[in-house]
Amino acid sequence: MKSSELPALPSDIVTRTTVLNEGEADQKRQEILQYFHKSFDLYESLFDCLASEEAFTTKASPLRHPLIFYYGHTAVFFINKLNVAKLIDERIDPALESSLAIGVDEMSWDDLNDKHYPWPTASEVKEYRDKTRALVDRFIRSCDLQLPIGWDDPLWIIMMGIEHERIHLETSSVLIRELPLHLVQPHPLWSNICRTTGEAPRNALLPVQGGEVTLGKSRQDPLYGWDVEYGSQTVDVEDFKASQFLVSNQEFLEFMQSGGYEKRQYWTDEGWGWIQYRKATHPVFWIPEGNSYRYRAMLEEIDMPWDWPVDIAYLEAKAFCNWKSEQTGESIRLPTEAEWHALRQIVDTDQPYWNRAPGNINLEYYASSCPVNRHEFAAGFHDIIGNVWQWTETPVDAYEGFEVHPAYDDFSTPTFDGKHNIFKGGCWASTGNYAIKNARYAFRRHFYQHSGFRYIQAKPLPEHRMNVYEKDEMVAQYIEFHYGESYFGVPNFPVACIAEVSKHLPGRKTQRALDIGCATGRSSFELAHHFEHVDALDFSARLIQAPSALQSSGVQRYALQDEGELVSYKEITLDELGYQSVADKVNFMQGDACNLPDKFADYDLVFAGNLIDRLYDPALFLQLIKGRIRQGGLLVITSPYTWLEEFTERDKWLGGYKAATGENYTTLEGLRDTLAPQFRQVGRECDVPFVIRETQRKFQHTLAQLSVWEKL
Repeated sequence: MKSSELPALPSDIVTRTTVLNEGEADQKRQEILQYFHKSFDLYESLFDCLASEEAFTTKASPLRHPLIFYYGHTAVFFINKLNVAKLIDERIDPALESSLAIGVDEMSWDDLNDKHYPWPTASEVKEYRDKTRALVDRFIRSCDLQLPIGWDDPLWIIMMGIEHERIHLETSSVLIRELPLHLVQPHPLWSNICRTTGEAPRNALLPVQGGEVTLGKSRQDPLYGWDVEYGSQTVDVEDFKASQFLVSNQEFLEFMQSGGYEKRQYWTDEGWGWIQYRKATHPVFWIPEGNSYRYRAMLEEIDMPWDWPVDIAYLEAKAFCNWKSEQTGESIRLPTEAEWHALRQIVDTDQPYWNRAPGNINLEYYASSCPVNRHEFAAGFHDIIGNVWQWTETPVDAYEGFEVHPAYDDFSTPTFDGKHNIFKGGCWASTGNYAIKNARYAFRRHFYQHSGFRYIQAKPLPEHRMNVYEKDEMVAQYIEFHYGESYFGVPNFPVACIAEVSKHLPGRKTQRALDIGCATGRSSFELAHHFEHVDALDFSARLIQAPSALQSSGVQRYALQDEGELVSYKEITLDELGYQSVADKVNFMQGDACNLPDKFADYDLVFAGNLIDRLYDPALFLQLIKGRIRQGGLLVITSPYTWLEEFTERDKWLGGYKAATGENYTTLEGLRDTLAPQFRQVGRECDVPFVIRETQRKFQHTLAQLSVWEKL
């Protein structure tokens, strides 16, 4: 059946990402306003598929938050980013805007947290979403607008929020697909799945012409983009052969019937570890029934559609390719990002410019996959875009010219770790930026999305090397501050702080320590010389990426700004720093000091270095941390007490103001009063100086006060 003969989903939900460089300003404002409301409506319709409050708070996956988090997360994102960009100075609910802000990307399967969080109710989140909608509506109607809209403009932040919500439209639909059936209910839009199936076509390898492929786009591109899409990389792609169809459920069954899930030789070390953890014997959306299987669509189980594409993680796709290589005697693997683009050149259109999607994408046909031979492109290939995402062999990394967007500094950089692979092409649920040619998304290799694959016959790949120099200016400054040179005779600050702490350790327990606000982690490694285990947390995923890389690879390189565009390239190693023997004691994670999961508890020492005056509610943090320290344990606080309303509202400062009596009230007094009666100060407070290098000729010289408090 041709694409033009296929049914369509309701036209009022089909939208396309906004072109940002053409038209009149008033018309563009209305277009973005409409795009915002349609996106908001579409996202909320997804959660109408949940049958009860239990469905909102049940974990569909042990590695992800329950759906109530994602229901609120996308609205919180709008408020947080508008504040970060200093486009508004108001909050709706600071507690929700903290608790629903981070923790989205699933990490390793051996880092589970089964504790229960005090999640808000669905009605509370809906009320928050309504207030967010009204605020954003007012902002769009009143903010400055000039064309073209670029990433320094106010409406770029709105587009960021819209496209962010469309990411979670898709990822949340996957979690709904993993919920037990009794927790979901039919929906006019999301129940509109493909109802046709049959025997899968026999797959074949067809030739693809290689050549020079240029990846990336410029900042002048007319469509919204995430930071990882910008820059440029040119790759010479050799000719190769690619499978005519995406791998179908029926074709994948051949791998299973050959013992694919039982035979170690088909799996990478990572893949086999995942198999052992998951105890997987079939794809996650297959439901065993006797000697066969049924299939889990988003809201129902149906007879197995053998000619639909299989939904699997990268690790399974890789194992299939290794099996296929053994069967054929040829080098069969997944395409690289550049090889996928060589194939994508066959398609001469892109969202938002097509009249109708040439593949099962952008919710223009179904709320499900469909047969792999339904959408034919040139040269005999099917599903070059759409139906399911297509895994590639390429770990995500930055293109040359990459820059972090200042309003979303940890969108992509935490994934530059060699553990997140790119997939391309979009799926049936991919809308907005997700559906364009240059969309560039990467997930952990055990991650489930509506994702499958096509295989290619090509030469084996050399080992992929990641971008080894940290070029982000702020991160590099912190690496230098923690691990680099000492300036003007001032000792290294993290080392000096822990040296002072060590004076209080004799005769005390030294099993567990927490370094909260660890930044790039040197104090964490220093604590590991004294403690058996150290948890190291920071709100910024970009910052903790540096010590995590140092811990895993033994080396960290960074580019330090000298003047203008001139930089010095520097390198630190675990061996030279003397941390090789203690590095494994430290567990680096992203976290919010005012919303710590319950598992962070029972510490003999908590070190909060230069953190207290950068929290939105420092008293809340102190009340929370009291319960995480064992009796006789220590809380160590350092801070220059630089209270600023951009970080902490005036009425939440711990000190640094005139009391009601008219007397000066210092932060040290505030700490003493807030920590009493559970804690008493040990010894005298002392000043610890530090210097932060901004450029070759600009430095910050500061004094932090260090105080030690014992739990009684």
